[in-house]
Amino acid sequence: MGVMLRKQKKIGPITLHFTQNGFSSWSVKIGRWSWNSRAKAHRFDLPGPLHWKQDKS
Repeated sequence: MGVMLRKQKKIGPITLHFTQNGFSSWSVKIGRWSWNSRAKAHRFDLPGPLHWKQDKS
């Protein structure tokens, strides 16, 4: 397995994700809530190392 190049560009609450093949996905994070365009799932950060995730279905 080779080395993978990943990069993120943050513009306010929106983060753009890039790989070596180009644009990959985008996400938005407001406070403890976030959403990712690839996973199409909502996520809420809980205290400590915990989080709650609602899948797209």
